[in-house]
Amino acid sequence: MTTSRTLGLFPGQGSQRPGMAAWIKDYPAAREVFGRADEILGLPLTKLCVEGSAEELRATDITQPAVVVTSLALMAVRAQRGHLPDAVAGHSLGEFTALAVAGVLDEEAVIGLVRRRGALMAEVSERHDATMSAVIGLDSEAVDELCRSVRNGIVEVANYNQPTQTVVSGHTTAIEELEALAREAGAVKVIRLKVGGPFHSRLMGEAADAFGAELDRHDFRSPTMPVLSPVTADYLEDPVEIRALMRHQLVAPVLWVETIRRAVADGYDELLELGPGQVLTGFSRRIAPDVTAAAVSAP
Repeated sequence: MTTSRTLGLFPGQGSQRPGMAAWIKDYPAAREVFGRADEILGLPLTKLCVEGSAEELRATDITQPAVVVTSLALMAVRAQRGHLPDAVAGHSLGEFTALAVAGVLDEEAVIGLVRRRGALMAEVSERHDATMSAVIGLDSEAVDELCRSVRNGIVEVANYNQPTQTVVSGHTTAIEELEALAREAGAVKVIRLKVGGPFHSRLMGEAADAFGAELDRHDFRSPTMPVLSPVTADYLEDPVEIRALMRHQLVAPVLWVETIRRAVADGYDELLELGPGQVLTGFSRRIAPDVTAAAVSAP
């Protein structure tokens, strides 16, 4: 008899949606997580995640704690029932959820950190005329090459989400040039993302430096379960290295395709998205179609 091994996947910014935590009314453990978050943040996060509009949830400094706390609340209910994954990985912001679940950082520390992360990213974004775009239908090598050919500003690959979906990030002028080049190269679709900044590009350097100082105020521990990092597509083990990677994460691309392929190669045959939405489930099915992938957005 073969035993399945589950990799828990935690979503990042972009997975938020109105009513994403409406289910918490029936689960005391989830309400406790949200109650602590409201106190830590000084925000009515519970109300925003239960009743807030899409517009209210869109601000980066709200979005980031909203997504992470919703995932943590879901995990609190599942943990009560003994339903923990064998390993964890998070997409960008979701990596902080993974660190909390694996005991690297306290839940309270993670909630405060992601609020600060969102605020710093929003501040830097306001100083740049910059954006992001998803290129669909070209392989990542082709998109990499197109980025190198752009001359009208900085544009870099931000997310390797699936074999033929790559997100680029940079100056708006450079993104516009890249979009035109991608269409000429045969992209099936090019979609400008509704984000306010150049996430996962060198333009986030100022935010990374400031966030690094914030990270230094917190104690990092060794993981209690395997944690795959999409910064390296490798396992996190050393607390000092983890702290450095969480800073570098802001300017580094998300290696999601490599991360999922590494997990599958290591024997994880169930990929379970835990949090609002099912974006990562769609990515996983395209990266590893022979492996079971599913989303759990409520207990």
